[in-house]
This record gives sequence, C-alpha cells and structure tokens, in this order.
Amino acid sequence: MIYHGLRNRFRPLAIILLALVWILLMGEFTWANVIGGLAVAAFVVVLLPLPKLPISNISMNWPAAFGFVVRWFGQLAQASVQVAWLAIRPQAPPRTAVVRVPMRVANELVLTLATAAYNLQPGGSVSDIDIANRMWTVHLLNADDEEHLNAEIENIRRLERDMIRIFERS
Repeated sequence: MIYHGLRNRFRPLAIILLALVWILLMGEFTWANVIGGLAVAAFVVVLLPLPKLPISNISMNWPAAFGFVVRWFGQLAQASVQVAWLAIRPQAPPRTAVVRVPMRVANELVLTLATAAYNLQPGGSVSDIDIANRMWTVHLLNADDEEHLNAEIENIRRLERDMIRIFERS
C-alpha cells in the first residue's frame, strides 16, 4: 500500500524542474548543486506532494488562450495607467464599491485561474469566492459613477466569457 502511494507521488519531470530551479538559485552549475538539487527536489515531490489538479473536464483552446493573453497584457497596461492617474490626480480619492458577481465557469481550477488573472490587474480585487454558488465578491477601486461600475462589471463578464471559451468548450 505504501509503495503504491509512493509510486503515484514520484514525478521525474517535477524533480528535474525543481532541481533546475535549485541550481539557478545557487547561482552556479556544480555537481554538488546538481546532487543537492535532485535530493531536495525528490524530498519535496515525494514527501510533500500536492493534490492532483481537477483537469478532467478541461480542454485548451490555444488560439483563444493566446488572444486572451495579448488582451490581458493590454488591459494590464491600461489599468496601470488608470490607477496611477487616480493616485496622482488633483481630486479626492474615488468612491470604492464592493459588488457580488455571479460566475458561470464550471470548473474550480478555471475559477481559480480567472481569479488570479483578475487580481493581478490593478483597480479591483476578488475579496471572496463562494465556490458553492459560483459567486465573486469584488472590491472595486473606482466606482465614482454608474458608468465606471458597469464598465468594471463588464470587464469581469468578458473575463468569464474568455475563460469559458478557453477551457470549457464542449
């Protein structure tokens, strides 16, 4: 029984990649760093395993993923400029808002990826995820008027549609 569990935990590719990270962290390629990296990586992979990712119903639409990444970086630049302007403009800070937004993504991993993509951009952050009801609670930095609020909710809807198009096609 222990052997079966150990066999499932042993991931040679993960060990090699972690050993490479170890060597990069040490700053030089020596046999001691290679052996030490392999030992540390084997220890981490075998004795501290991560759970399997829930990827059974996920398929990648690579063209949609590429388009999303390009748009995401453009939105990152735009959001950075907007938040910088909010910080230096000669006016009072904007009103903020906390809104609840339903999410239609079916897979928890996809919901997590969507949350990470949203939180990495300035201007708003997901403060709570209700997994059972597929609901985000989002803190928005700029909710001065209905237009800003609706624009940010539409950004969340677009992110949701992109995630569904990339990962959850039938």
